[in-house]
Amino acid sequence: MTAKKKFAVLLSGCGVFDGAEIHEATLTMYAIMKNGCEYEIFAPDVNQYHVVNHISGEEMNETRNVLVESARIARGNIKDLKDFNAELFDVLIFPGGFGAAKNLSSFAFDGEKMSVNEDVEKAILDMIKLKKPIGALCIAPVILAKVLSKVDLTIGQDKGTAEAIEKLGSNHIQTSHGDVVIDKKYKIATTPCYMLDATILDIAEGADNVVKALVEIS
Repeated sequence: MTAKKKFAVLLSGCGVFDGAEIHEATLTMYAIMKNGCEYEIFAPDVNQYHVVNHISGEEMNETRNVLVESARIARGNIKDLKDFNAELFDVLIFPGGFGAAKNLSSFAFDGEKMSVNEDVEKAILDMIKLKKPIGALCIAPVILAKVLSKVDLTIGQDKGTAEAIEKLGSNHIQTSHGDVVIDKKYKIATTPCYMLDATILDIAEGADNVVKALVEIS
Protein backbone atom coordinates (compact mmCIF):
# COMPACT_ATOMS: atom_id res chain seq x y z
CA MET A 1 0.00 0.00 0.00
CA THR A 2 1.36 3.42 -1.00
CA ALA A 3 1.97 5.82 1.90
CA LYS A 4 -0.18 8.92 1.95
CA LYS A 5 1.42 12.15 0.77
CA LYS A 6 1.94 14.49 3.71
CA PHE A 7 1.31 18.22 3.40
CA ALA A 8 2.55 20.94 5.72
CA VAL A 9 -0.03 23.74 5.77
CA LEU A 10 1.46 27.10 6.74
CA LEU A 11 -1.03 29.55 8.25
CA SER A 12 -0.65 33.27 8.98
CA GLY A 13 -3.33 33.90 11.61
CA CYS A 14 -7.11 33.72 11.49
CA GLY A 15 -9.13 36.08 9.31
CA VAL A 16 -8.75 37.51 5.83
CA PHE A 17 -7.75 41.08 6.76
CA ASP A 18 -5.03 40.29 9.29
CA GLY A 19 -4.35 36.54 9.03
CA ALA A 20 -5.06 33.43 6.98
CA GLU A 21 -8.16 33.47 4.76
CA ILE A 22 -10.38 30.98 6.56
CA HIS A 23 -12.21 29.61 3.51
CA GLU A 24 -8.94 29.05 1.68
CA ALA A 25 -7.29 27.44 4.70
CA THR A 26 -10.22 25.14 5.47
CA LEU A 27 -10.87 24.14 1.87
CA THR A 28 -7.17 23.46 1.34
CA MET A 29 -7.22 21.02 4.27
CA TYR A 30 -10.41 19.47 2.93
CA ALA A 31 -8.87 19.09 -0.55
CA ILE A 32 -5.76 17.47 0.91
CA MET A 33 -7.79 14.77 2.65
CA LYS A 34 -10.25 14.44 -0.24
CA ASN A 35 -7.31 13.60 -2.50
CA GLY A 36 -6.08 10.84 -0.21
CA CYS A 37 -3.37 12.79 1.60
CA GLU A 38 -2.81 14.04 5.16
CA TYR A 39 -1.56 17.25 6.70
CA GLU A 40 -0.02 18.98 9.68
CA ILE A 41 -0.46 22.70 10.37
CA PHE A 42 2.27 25.21 11.19
CA ALA A 43 2.50 28.93 11.91
CA PRO A 44 5.25 31.23 13.15
CA ASP A 45 5.22 32.20 16.83
CA VAL A 46 5.24 35.97 16.23
CA ASN A 47 2.85 38.84 16.81
CA GLN A 48 0.51 39.86 14.01
CA TYR A 49 1.32 43.15 12.31
CA HIS A 50 -2.03 44.43 13.60
CA VAL A 51 -5.56 43.29 14.43
CA VAL A 52 -8.47 44.29 12.18
CA ASN A 53 -12.17 44.46 13.03
CA HIS A 54 -13.63 42.28 10.28
CA ILE A 55 -16.96 44.15 10.33
CA SER A 56 -15.72 47.74 10.14
CA GLY A 57 -12.30 47.13 8.59
CA GLU A 58 -10.76 49.35 11.26
CA GLU A 59 -7.60 48.56 13.18
CA MET A 60 -8.15 47.47 16.79
CA ASN A 61 -6.03 48.49 19.77
CA GLU A 62 -4.83 45.02 20.73
CA THR A 63 -2.08 42.52 20.01
CA ARG A 64 -2.53 38.93 18.85
CA ASN A 65 -0.10 36.11 18.12
CA VAL A 66 0.00 34.42 14.70
CA LEU A 67 0.50 30.92 16.11
CA VAL A 68 -2.25 31.33 18.71
CA GLU A 69 -4.71 32.76 16.18
CA SER A 70 -3.88 30.08 13.58
CA ALA A 71 -4.67 27.49 16.25
CA ARG A 72 -8.31 28.56 15.95
CA ILE A 73 -8.40 27.15 12.41
CA ALA A 74 -6.27 24.15 13.40
CA ARG A 75 -8.55 23.34 16.37
CA GLY A 76 -5.45 23.55 18.56
CA ASN A 77 -3.52 20.91 16.62
CA ILE A 78 -0.69 23.11 15.37
CA LYS A 79 3.09 23.42 15.61
CA ASP A 80 5.52 26.32 15.75
CA LEU A 81 7.07 26.84 12.32
CA LYS A 82 10.50 26.69 13.97
CA ASP A 83 9.85 22.95 14.41
CA PHE A 84 9.14 22.35 10.71
CA ASN A 85 11.32 19.62 9.21
CA ALA A 86 11.13 19.41 5.42
CA GLU A 87 12.40 15.83 5.49
CA LEU A 88 9.09 14.73 7.05
CA PHE A 89 6.78 16.25 4.42
CA ASP A 90 6.07 15.77 0.72
CA VAL A 91 4.49 19.18 0.07
CA LEU A 92 4.38 22.65 1.66
CA ILE A 93 1.31 24.80 0.99
CA PHE A 94 0.36 28.40 1.81
CA PRO A 95 -3.30 29.45 1.94
CA GLY A 96 -3.76 33.17 1.30
CA GLY A 97 -5.24 36.06 3.24
CA PHE A 98 -3.58 39.35 4.16
CA GLY A 99 -1.64 37.53 6.87
CA ALA A 100 0.63 36.20 4.12
CA ALA A 101 1.37 39.79 3.12
CA LYS A 102 1.45 41.26 6.65
CA ASN A 103 2.66 38.54 9.03
CA LEU A 104 4.63 36.08 6.90
CA SER A 105 6.05 38.93 4.82
CA SER A 106 5.83 42.71 4.55
CA PHE A 107 4.45 42.79 0.99
CA ALA A 108 1.29 44.69 2.01
CA PHE A 109 3.44 47.62 3.12
CA ASP A 110 6.68 47.37 1.16
CA GLY A 111 5.64 45.89 -2.20
CA GLU A 112 8.58 44.50 -4.14
CA LYS A 113 10.94 45.79 -1.40
CA MET A 114 9.29 43.33 0.99
CA SER A 115 10.99 41.16 3.58
CA VAL A 116 10.00 37.60 4.53
CA ASN A 117 9.89 36.02 7.99
CA GLU A 118 13.12 34.05 8.40
CA ASP A 119 11.38 30.80 9.42
CA VAL A 120 9.05 31.06 6.41
CA GLU A 121 12.03 31.59 4.11
CA LYS A 122 13.87 28.65 5.66
CA ALA A 123 10.87 26.34 5.20
CA ILE A 124 10.65 27.30 1.52
CA LEU A 125 14.37 26.89 0.86
CA ASP A 126 14.50 23.57 2.72
CA MET A 127 11.73 22.19 0.51
CA ILE A 128 13.39 23.50 -2.65
CA LYS A 129 16.71 21.96 -1.65
CA LEU A 130 14.97 18.59 -1.34
CA LYS A 131 13.19 19.15 -4.67
CA LYS A 132 9.79 18.93 -2.99
CA PRO A 133 6.79 20.89 -4.30
CA ILE A 134 5.26 24.04 -2.82
CA GLY A 135 1.75 25.40 -3.36
CA ALA A 136 0.43 28.90 -2.76
CA LEU A 137 -3.07 30.39 -2.99
CA CYS A 138 -4.31 33.95 -3.42
CA ILE A 139 -1.66 36.56 -2.44
CA ALA A 140 0.76 33.99 -0.96
CA PRO A 141 2.68 33.45 -4.25
CA VAL A 142 4.39 36.83 -3.72
CA ILE A 143 6.35 35.21 -0.88
CA LEU A 144 7.73 32.64 -3.31
CA ALA A 145 8.57 35.38 -5.81
CA LYS A 146 10.65 37.11 -3.13
CA VAL A 147 12.44 34.05 -1.74
CA LEU A 148 13.12 32.42 -5.10
CA SER A 149 13.93 33.82 -8.52
CA LYS A 150 12.52 33.45 -12.03
CA VAL A 151 9.43 31.52 -10.96
CA ASP A 152 6.24 31.14 -13.01
CA LEU A 153 3.39 32.26 -10.70
CA THR A 154 -0.16 33.55 -10.67
CA ILE A 155 -2.21 35.75 -8.37
CA GLY A 156 -4.99 36.02 -10.95
CA GLN A 157 -5.46 39.37 -12.70
CA ASP A 158 -4.51 42.12 -10.23
CA LYS A 159 -2.24 44.45 -12.20
CA GLY A 160 -0.37 46.02 -9.27
CA THR A 161 0.50 42.71 -7.63
CA ALA A 162 1.45 41.17 -10.97
CA GLU A 163 3.82 44.09 -11.65
CA ALA A 164 5.42 43.62 -8.22
CA ILE A 165 5.98 39.93 -8.96
CA GLU A 166 7.64 40.87 -12.25
CA LYS A 167 9.87 43.42 -10.45
CA LEU A 168 10.94 40.65 -8.08
CA GLY A 169 12.24 38.77 -11.12
CA SER A 170 9.47 36.21 -11.54
CA ASN A 171 6.97 35.67 -14.33
CA HIS A 172 3.30 36.40 -13.64
CA ILE A 173 0.73 34.48 -15.68
CA GLN A 174 -2.83 35.82 -15.79
CA THR A 175 -5.45 33.28 -14.75
CA SER A 176 -9.10 32.87 -13.83
CA HIS A 177 -11.07 30.76 -11.34
CA GLY A 178 -9.67 27.28 -10.75
CA ASP A 179 -6.64 27.80 -12.97
CA VAL A 180 -3.30 26.51 -11.72
CA VAL A 181 0.13 27.66 -12.87
CA ILE A 182 2.95 25.15 -12.43
CA ASP A 183 6.60 26.12 -12.39
CA LYS A 184 8.38 22.96 -13.54
CA LYS A 185 11.84 24.05 -12.38
CA TYR A 186 10.88 24.56 -8.74
CA LYS A 187 7.77 22.29 -8.70
CA ILE A 188 5.57 25.17 -7.55
CA ALA A 189 1.80 25.34 -8.11
CA THR A 190 -0.23 28.53 -7.60
CA THR A 191 -3.88 29.54 -8.01
CA PRO A 192 -5.65 32.91 -7.52
CA CYS A 193 -8.66 32.14 -5.26
CA TYR A 194 -9.84 35.37 -3.54
CA MET A 195 -7.46 37.56 -5.52
CA LEU A 196 -10.36 37.32 -7.97
CA ASP A 197 -13.98 38.21 -7.23
CA ALA A 198 -14.83 34.71 -6.06
CA THR A 199 -17.49 32.61 -4.34
CA ILE A 200 -16.74 29.85 -1.88
CA LEU A 201 -17.39 27.38 -4.72
CA ASP A 202 -14.59 29.01 -6.71
CA ILE A 203 -12.29 28.68 -3.70
CA ALA A 204 -13.13 24.99 -3.33
CA GLU A 205 -12.32 24.44 -7.01
CA GLY A 206 -9.04 26.33 -6.81
CA ALA A 207 -7.92 24.54 -3.64
CA ASP A 208 -8.81 21.14 -5.08
CA ASN A 209 -7.05 21.83 -8.37
CA VAL A 210 -3.86 23.09 -6.76
CA VAL A 211 -3.72 20.15 -4.34
CA LYS A 212 -4.27 17.70 -7.23
CA ALA A 213 -1.43 19.38 -9.16
CA LEU A 214 0.90 19.18 -6.17
CA VAL A 215 0.13 15.50 -5.62
CA GLU A 216 0.88 14.82 -9.28
CA ILE A 217 4.29 16.55 -9.23
CA SER A 218 5.36 15.35 -5.77
